Amino acid sequence: MECPVCGFVHYANPVPAAAALVVDEAGRLLLARRAGEPDAGLWDTPGGFLDEGEDPRTALRRELLEEAAVEIEIGDFFGMYLDRYGGGADAPYVLNLVWKASIVGGKLAPADDVSELAWFARDALPPPQELAFEWLAVALPAWARGVP
Repeated sequence: MECPVCGFVHYANPVPAAAALVVDEAGRLLLARRAGEPDAGLWDTPGGFLDEGEDPRTALRRELLEEAAVEIEIGDFFGMYLDRYGGGADAPYVLNLVWKASIVGGKLAPADDVSELAWFARDALPPPQELAFEWLAVALPAWARGVP
């Protein structure tokens, strides 16, 4: 958008977020039930928005401490997914940066904006209608198939 008076241009860039595909020794995936809007009550990966100037991996470690009370070791980069944060016409776009990760410390417990944490086997992931965001319906089956 451009201001007709001063000429200032606002670029509608996506907001960066970091997410983790946390897998345990049994090969199960950790998912977090969202406590707040948007999509309260639906399953999501642990993670969240980057603070200004924050490295995405630092944000990912911070978010896992905030949401699940655990320290993680970040593994391979899994992928990036563009989605909307909410369902309204003005919902911002989010660029989700996704890494594989494993827990290396702490005691798993839901906190912050998470109401529940649960482990899911590759063949028992929640159906798409129980997932908070559209990108999850693409990424989680890819993870289950071993892609990438």
